[in-house]
Amino acid sequence: MPRLILKVAIDAPLWHLFDYLPLFNAPPPAVGCRVRVPFGRRSQVGLVVVHASHAEVAEAQLRHIHEPLDAEPLLSPSVLELLRRAADYYHAPPGEVLVGTLPGLLRAGRPAQQVVVWQWSLTESAPDPDSLTRAPRQAALLSVLAEGPREESQLDAALPTWRVTARTLAGKGWIKRAQVAPDSATDWTPEVGHALTTAQRAAVDAVAASTGFGAFLLDGVTGSGKTEVYLTAIERVLATGRQALVLVPEISLTPQTEARFRARFGPAVAVLHSGLSDGERLAAWLAARSGWAGVLIGTRSAVFAPLARPGLIVVDEEHDSSYKQQDGFRYHARDMAVLRARIEDVPVLLGSATPSLESLAHGRSGQYCTLHLRERAGSARLPQLELLDVRHQRMAGLVSPALAAAVREELTAGRQVMLFLNRRGYAPVLLCHACGWVPKCKRCDTHYTLHRGRRLLLCHHCGSERPLPTRCEGCGARDLLPLGAGTERIETDIGELFPDHTVLRVDRDSTRRRGALDAHLQAARDGSADILVGTQMLAKGHHFPAVTLVGILDADQGLFAADFRASERLAQTIYQVSGRCGRGEQPGRVLIQTHQPQHPVLRALLHGGYSTFAGELLAEREAAGWPPSSHLALLRAESTRPEDALWFLGKTLSLAAELGHAGVELLGPVPAPMPKRAGRYRAQLLLQASRRAPLHALLRAWLPALAQLPAVRQVRWSLDVDPVDTY
Repeated sequence: MPRLILKVAIDAPLWHLFDYLPLFNAPPPAVGCRVRVPFGRRSQVGLVVVHASHAEVAEAQLRHIHEPLDAEPLLSPSVLELLRRAADYYHAPPGEVLVGTLPGLLRAGRPAQQVVVWQWSLTESAPDPDSLTRAPRQAALLSVLAEGPREESQLDAALPTWRVTARTLAGKGWIKRAQVAPDSATDWTPEVGHALTTAQRAAVDAVAASTGFGAFLLDGVTGSGKTEVYLTAIERVLATGRQALVLVPEISLTPQTEARFRARFGPAVAVLHSGLSDGERLAAWLAARSGWAGVLIGTRSAVFAPLARPGLIVVDEEHDSSYKQQDGFRYHARDMAVLRARIEDVPVLLGSATPSLESLAHGRSGQYCTLHLRERAGSARLPQLELLDVRHQRMAGLVSPALAAAVREELTAGRQVMLFLNRRGYAPVLLCHACGWVPKCKRCDTHYTLHRGRRLLLCHHCGSERPLPTRCEGCGARDLLPLGAGTERIETDIGELFPDHTVLRVDRDSTRRRGALDAHLQAARDGSADILVGTQMLAKGHHFPAVTLVGILDADQGLFAADFRASERLAQTIYQVSGRCGRGEQPGRVLIQTHQPQHPVLRALLHGGYSTFAGELLAEREAAGWPPSSHLALLRAESTRPEDALWFLGKTLSLAAELGHAGVELLGPVPAPMPKRAGRYRAQLLLQASRRAPLHALLRAWLPALAQLPAVRQVRWSLDVDPVDTY
């Protein structure tokens, strides 16, 4: 009788599975179960992927597993198939995909059961933190809890020495500890949905009519009620006893999405994203796996979460580049959602006001069924877009006289204004007026960004920082000038222009503290802030009914970027930002400041709209041979010496020539557009093919040989299939 071999995936950068023997006199762990195995000199948690009768190693090298960790499979056959195909398509180590996508506590070997989560909160007798002037640690803990209950892991991150203080405060009866349990929501009353428009109902009916897999692109203008379509479609799915998976691109969109879905579906909603504690993530993952959660809302990694009874997958803002993982396992969650829907044989609904060119191309070819929502819901109208030519204008920072006048007009009428600049910090450059010295990051080929509020210089690429200098390091002069503007400077400038109005800045810096983002967005929605200043965090999917004017302060930064996707991203950004405007009863207006008023991209957007612009851009891409008319893979290398990365890629180029690469064009190797980052020198090699088959055939033959090159020891390298950034 042949011996049973367990093929086990281990989270390691190796492109194969590992062979083990089951324990004597014990049932073998099923496929999809975790096991603890010997791995070198240590023990490792792995996942059983295959039961086989033959091993790839000699009999003498086979070792027994240490112990099984699960009585039943954690992952269903369909999720295992999804992960296998993802690893194959992206040419990623199978262990990094199959094990690396599990929640952290499961990767560490913890039991697959709900984790007890303890939470601290204030009691009614808690004093005002400001009154504890002689007890700063107690005041600090009370201040944190005054913002709302906090889990112990959250307090660990915010106040590392909080536990001793907590015992003191608990003894005084000022704070209390309680176990967090699933919300039974016995008093929850479902919110009634809005009456659907004809177009919305047609979209819902089309998705509901799909008896198996079907890919639907919901192309709806901003404010057209795409979320109501999602909610109604999910209602129908839940009514049949099945579950829905909803993907959002960023954590900033999760709170408002969660609030709307909980109002409709109550305790059936679970949330999964990186901002949660390990215990919270595991709880949501298990709730989806058991079927207790009828709706799972999550960012990109949630696409791999198990579902007991999958019925529908929704991808909101499907065009967003945040769905692409940029390190490690470089997958695209939107594409994995479509693949998963096909494997699970359920419909997938992709929604956007500015669909990606890839999705539009699939719609034109018939692979996706395109559903249109061309009008805003209710009485709201689409905003009017105008270009402001700022050449020869006397600017107040980045604010032109015309924009300032428009802002003043809206504020006088009691309405809300939003100013958009996708650049945080106070100024992108600090310059010595006497000699021209500019402080540069020693680890990257870039200069520091000035963050004046924190009195430091920060590199936005590697995260290194240094104190704000008082003198020039070149000549010793004190005349250091900030050049350009980021959102921090805009906040200051606008505050000086309109001192009687409240300015609220929403960017990564102003929302670093837990709960700050929710508080900022709530202030933006309820109208307590008159002027909103922000980055992309404000632009995506938010509903601000009082905003009637949007000012895009610098449209030019997206016009001359090196990446071929730059104009597509600029158009999407302009339309997404514009969509925050005029969503209430008052009409909206969008003013776009530019030094390039005749640029064809801006003129096309104003006169043809996004749909016309995207059609023209698709034709340009096809003529130039860029995606979606072709397929790309990007091989990146980095090293501590400038010559090693290029030398390694030169060797890989020779290897590709030996293997033959008919149908695949290799472009490079060349230094990366930022040749040095985080102390390492970078280079890249781009592979381009008109068909996927020859590209992947080359990669399958090339990568194993590439890993054996002697030069591989001198570099770090990575492969990115279907990269969204080629620079």
